[in-house]
Amino acid sequence: MRTNFGKILTENKIIIAVKNLNDLDAALKTDSKIIFLLCGDICTLEEATRKIKSAGKISFLHIDMVEGINSKDQVALDFLKENSFADGIITTRTSTAKYAKKIGFLVIQRCFLIDSLSFENTQKILKECELDAVEILPGVMPKIIKKLSSKINIPLIAGGLISDKEDVEVALKSGAKAVSTTKLNITL
Repeated sequence: MRTNFGKILTENKIIIAVKNLNDLDAALKTDSKIIFLLCGDICTLEEATRKIKSAGKISFLHIDMVEGINSKDQVALDFLKENSFADGIITTRTSTAKYAKKIGFLVIQRCFLIDSLSFENTQKILKECELDAVEILPGVMPKIIKKLSSKINIPLIAGGLISDKEDVEVALKSGAKAVSTTKLNITL
């Protein structure tokens, strides 16, 4: 799957981000082949990721948002690798991303672009880490998406504040390979 992830993103431009486990079943009924799990805890992850896998979808855990897991702790990642059905992780932490990659997870680095310094730091991080994709937030910045996507060689995902079809189209036209959204009813 690692070599096909960019292709999967290109073919599945809308990624469903689940921020409440009560929404998981509805997310599984969408056409999205990728689910970002932005919620849950150490007790619910195995079942949630099993459901995603059983639905034939790819699951990413936002490791920084999982309750009961210290995302700075390598043992926590080892635990998830052995005790969940997650295909990958999302994190804001570079050290977490590096270790997750080392143990075989697909890895998406999430970066908040709030000023020119964060933009520069993001470029630096992306040069020093081997990642499968980067997710930038907020995802409604076409000029920044275009600028960053032209400087990197991994897929860029636009996330945060994506609320309708127009947001998706603008992000994709600006250079994003896909968008992540909690809105279940957006289609292209």
